[in-house]
Amino acid sequence: MKIVACNSNLPLAEAVASELGMTLCNVTVRRFADMEVFVEIHENVRGEDVFVVQSTCTPTNDNLMELLIMLDALRRGSAKRITAVVPYFGYARQDRKSGPRTPISAKLVANLLVEAGASRVLTLDLHAMQIQGFFDIPVDNLYAAPLFVRDILAQYGDRDLMIVSPDVGGVVRARQLAQRLNTDLAIIDKRRERAGVSEVMNVIGDVRGRHCLLVDDIVDSGGSLCNAARAIAQQGAASVGAYVTHGVLTGQSVERIADSPIEMLTLTDSIKATEVVAAARNIRQISIAGLLARAMRAVADESSVSSLFD
Repeated sequence: MKIVACNSNLPLAEAVASELGMTLCNVTVRRFADMEVFVEIHENVRGEDVFVVQSTCTPTNDNLMELLIMLDALRRGSAKRITAVVPYFGYARQDRKSGPRTPISAKLVANLLVEAGASRVLTLDLHAMQIQGFFDIPVDNLYAAPLFVRDILAQYGDRDLMIVSPDVGGVVRARQLAQRLNTDLAIIDKRRERAGVSEVMNVIGDVRGRHCLLVDDIVDSGGSLCNAARAIAQQGAASVGAYVTHGVLTGQSVERIADSPIEMLTLTDSIKATEVVAAARNIRQISIAGLLARAMRAVADESSVSSLFD
């Protein structure tokens, strides 16, 4: 078993290797003068079970190309099995035709990973569960919910909690977390006028006097999350927090969250925190290194991965 890291999230890859009592495989991932990606593996991988850790986050296309070229290098190096460990799966929001003559880019990326040499994929909180069906290889989709439950109990265990879904599409995810915590669920009904812009219409559920936690898989511009937080606060919530798996956080999102009623936004480290995110007063990260390490060990040992869902 060997662990290979590309450049998108080296701290996470190092933490995963440390959890497993291993060191990262000695590789070079660099750019030529014209920004072409070059990969060189400095260790023998013939017959090895290799895990490549790479989130396809910003810069998405560069990180995706790094992953594809690394997979190709390992395949040509005769690795026995290559698992693409993609904590954040970019292009996942393009999982269907949104209009005439538009692509299904998530399916294209799935095809690219398979053609490049991936034997299986290990990922975290896919934006849409059906993306697993885009692959003709095994896909293990892990969940951040068990980590969130432990953190919520540690941070908010003595409060009267309510879990809130910021939109109808995230109800299943929010309901599962509410069931784990044995608490109530509220839903934000919103109307999206165009991409990246949302208008909160109504809060379904009585949030008055409750300590509300918004739950989602991705925060990008932060508009939907902040609008939902304001709506909850206006309805009399005692406090508002948020738990989101993937902190994409583009543009002015950090400033937007800082100016919102959100007391604390908790993210996983599936995407490496920028300096701005790390310095934000109301944004923190919890590590998924232990979860990924246990899943990778289970894959290598041919044991159950589903036990990690509890």
